[in-house]
Amino acid sequence: MSKVSKIYGGLAALLLLGGITAQAGRSNGVRASQEGDTTKVQKEFSAPEGSVIDEVIWVVGDEPILKSDVESMRMQGLQEGMRWGDNPDCAIPEQIAVQKLFLHQAAIDSIEVTESQVASRVDQQLNFWINTAGSREKLEEYRGQTVSQIREELHDNIKNQMIIKEMRDKITEKVSVTPADVRRYFKNLPADSIPFVPTKVEVQILVRQPRIPLEEINRVKNQLREFTDRVNKGEASFSTLARLYSEDPGSARQGGEMGFVGRGILDPAFANVAFNLTDPKKISKIVESEFGYHIIQLIDKRGDKINCRHILLKPKVSDEAINESKLRLDSICMDIRDKKFSFETACEYLSEDKDTRGNHGLMAYSDEMRGIITSQFEMKDLPTEIAAVVDTMKVGEISAPFKMLNKRGKTVVAVAKLKSRVEGHRATITEDFQVMQDVVKEKQQAEVLKNWIDDKIKHTYVRMNDRYKDCKYQYSGWVK
Repeated sequence: MSKVSKIYGGLAALLLLGGITAQAGRSNGVRASQEGDTTKVQKEFSAPEGSVIDEVIWVVGDEPILKSDVESMRMQGLQEGMRWGDNPDCAIPEQIAVQKLFLHQAAIDSIEVTESQVASRVDQQLNFWINTAGSREKLEEYRGQTVSQIREELHDNIKNQMIIKEMRDKITEKVSVTPADVRRYFKNLPADSIPFVPTKVEVQILVRQPRIPLEEINRVKNQLREFTDRVNKGEASFSTLARLYSEDPGSARQGGEMGFVGRGILDPAFANVAFNLTDPKKISKIVESEFGYHIIQLIDKRGDKINCRHILLKPKVSDEAINESKLRLDSICMDIRDKKFSFETACEYLSEDKDTRGNHGLMAYSDEMRGIITSQFEMKDLPTEIAAVVDTMKVGEISAPFKMLNKRGKTVVAVAKLKSRVEGHRATITEDFQVMQDVVKEKQQAEVLKNWIDDKIKHTYVRMNDRYKDCKYQYSGWVK
């Protein structure tokens, strides 16, 4: 919603803005006259706070902060489990004000993010919410908005978050931490203040995919052909069949609809067919992907993104096929123990997991917090089936064959080898320098950001309603 179009409860409520108008601060030369006029207005008009539908409660630079902005952030915080301290009515406006400082500086420094980056993040967040709610309809009911309205609101919020991150990174880009800094910081810290490093393991896996007979594949294809025939004859809609039969839990609840996505995040075989569709009334041929077999229906195209529905069916893996794969892995492990070849060689030539076989079976974990890919897993980050097997293993030991779902949702059989284990412990310079360096770096970055914010506040016009002037704020200088 545009800030100019917010609705105010009558003339009295409008004048209750207390001199804090969107024009305040646009020019230092007019402040005195504005403040005098609005003080006079305040004396002549008053209304209970509860009668105001919305109001400007702060102004930072020339940007207003509305009461509705605070309520919106409060609700978002509740949904995401955020905590605002003892007094949210003070902490939330300050948080919004700090964001506006970053955004103002980002505009001066010409920091931008691309629309494609924003759209990708919006799609990820929206799909997460839809999956959490259970369906598009339930999400719309819960939020009291259509998906289009949610998407529009998300766009600006996410764009601002991304710009703020870029600005923060620029402010702290020169922060560097030497080994001497790390030793100095931790030298006199009490033991219970030193970071605890949880148990970490490195795991190699050798994977076999149970063979699926041609009869089962034909059964799946015939069922998809039947769905296509029913839609073409008008006996059922594609979305209804997707809800009833699709084995993609993320999209089935939405009638098979995937939302706007780019080619890069789709399976290549799926993308090649989907992006060549031109008629929303027609259904694609059957497509085989790494996830199973699909039929696809176009909904809409926007530039380099597509929105389509699909129905996914996965051929069933028989117990007999699983047992055959387990026997094959037993035989391979016996040869490894007899030193005919190593586990690493077996992974390279015999594993059917394309993500690990090129790395001798070693699993990798994407640590988004640190922006790195590592082979070291905390136990909680391992797939459930692997964590259960590895938990009691010794380093160098190879597990018995076990069944698991891979990240594409397919049933596979695997054996795991525990390559290394580092038990949970208090960090030490020799073993955990990176962990300790990150702690010191984060502390120094926080100090740089605090100093920047304190200085920025000194040189920025700030005005707030009187009821916010007695708050205890994290940063000094808000109350002028």
